[in-house]
Amino acid sequence: MNLRLTRFEVLKGHGFSRAKELGERSPALAAGGTASVDEAIPQGLKPYAPFRRLAARLKPCPFKASHSPFKAFRSTGRAIACAALLLLLTPGAHAQKPAWRQATDAELASLLPARAPVEKEHIETEMRTASGIVNRHGHYIAGVVLITAGYSADGKYSHYLVVQSPVKIGGIAFKPGEYVFGYVHTGDVLSVHFNEAATGALVGTADAHRIAGSSRVESLRIWPPGDKALIQIGRFGIPYELGEE
Repeated sequence: MNLRLTRFEVLKGHGFSRAKELGERSPALAAGGTASVDEAIPQGLKPYAPFRRLAARLKPCPFKASHSPFKAFRSTGRAIACAALLLLLTPGAHAQKPAWRQATDAELASLLPARAPVEKEHIETEMRTASGIVNRHGHYIAGVVLITAGYSADGKYSHYLVVQSPVKIGGIAFKPGEYVFGYVHTGDVLSVHFNEAATGALVGTADAHRIAGSSRVESLRIWPPGDKALIQIGRFGIPYELGEE
């Protein structure tokens, strides 16, 4: 009887169930080194995983980009820039409504009388000759030709003028009111005199000069200030300057 028992054989039958298993594995350990040890993972430790797998499992940060104040700032700045560009590219979008414009025929018909009160008479007006300008407040500077035949104003006055906003015509200051004017033709100049319609009192005299270039003959035309700022009589014109209301 061989008294030299291996340590595995001594352990057999004594409740050590792993003894036989270890004895069976020992040749493999001797031949293959620690291959079985590598396969056994100690309790409490986790196997190594590549970084790529770990990165794939990462969840997005709760601080989302949509709530970032920097992104909101960039979005607001972009919106302001687009609005400014649109404003610049839209013709007249930032321009104010013109202060004065040409009055329409309907507006002139509602403003000017069919018979104008001139001193002690009411003289018929020729409405097709009416002309004027109006501002955004609805104030007019307008006039019309008087039909003076048979009246005492014949040869004295030729036009009726309504002023609803301060203006200087040929350097003469006019307050809101009703006026009449006539003229004397001398060479290339018209000497125009302005009078108060109700009393005939003289307000002042100004010269109208021939308009340079070809110009249509007008019985009366009051040009908007954006065009010529001129009161045209025939081929002659008197400059005017609008005052503060």
